[in-house]
Amino acid sequence: MSNLKPDSVIACLDCPDHVQAVLEASMWAAPRLQAPIGLLHSVPSLQQKAAVNYSGCLNIDDESALLDQFTTKEHLSNCELKAQGKLLLHQATTYCEQQRQKLKTYTLHRHEHLNQSIDYVDNKAQLIVIGHHVTCKATLSQLIRLSHCPILVTHAPFLTPTTALFAFDNCATSHKLLNWLCKTPLVRALTIHIVMVGKDNSENCDALREAYARLKQAGIKSKKALLDCRDVTAALTYYQNEHNIGLLITGAFGQSRLHEFLKGSDTKKLLGSTKTPYLLFPKV
Repeated sequence: MSNLKPDSVIACLDCPDHVQAVLEASMWAAPRLQAPIGLLHSVPSLQQKAAVNYSGCLNIDDESALLDQFTTKEHLSNCELKAQGKLLLHQATTYCEQQRQKLKTYTLHRHEHLNQSIDYVDNKAQLIVIGHHVTCKATLSQLIRLSHCPILVTHAPFLTPTTALFAFDNCATSHKLLNWLCKTPLVRALTIHIVMVGKDNSENCDALREAYARLKQAGIKSKKALLDCRDVTAALTYYQNEHNIGLLITGAFGQSRLHEFLKGSDTKKLLGSTKTPYLLFPKV
């Protein structure tokens, strides 16, 4: 029987360097979404697996050395992997309780690859939080491309945002993301810069103005900008840095595979260049 709770914020505890940042990001999102946090640790059942050092990944007053026993071996058996996962989830639960006593958490210990676990939670979660680096075989881009749920990617440490950049390109995914932003309490308190990269013509100006008006009507403090530039990634990165914006929001992999093959993926480029939390909305 599944213990996955609907409408959860799922914290993917994969990369040791990002465990604390993922928990911090999840604890930022969960109260705003009025959601429990599902602490997800996923490791496939194998005879032997290269050991991943989780010792010291959380600053906990007690039990800080519990995971040290697994750091002296190059490979871990199935039983050792399960024991390591249980300890990590226990420490993550303790960390969340120490930070926010009233926060509801539960654990998901999955014996499969991370991409399979994301598929398992995908349709029921409100938000998936994952670190910028992953230790599984799938790349971060592959994990995001497969998901139908909004994903928040965080660097370490997680810095609480007060402003957000919403990259609007007038496509179907962008309009669905706009609808979601107007409804979700996740970004309600943020100032959102809605930014369009494209030619300064009447079509783009009208589309941007209408999207900006939607945000304002939803009660969201907003600003708008149209950047006449051919390089989308460079324009968005420059604008974000220039205005010191703490959260990037875009659709995920909205371009065709042919466009990605010829010119590269803007999503992939932004994943590589942004140093802030990055919220990706699934492609329509």
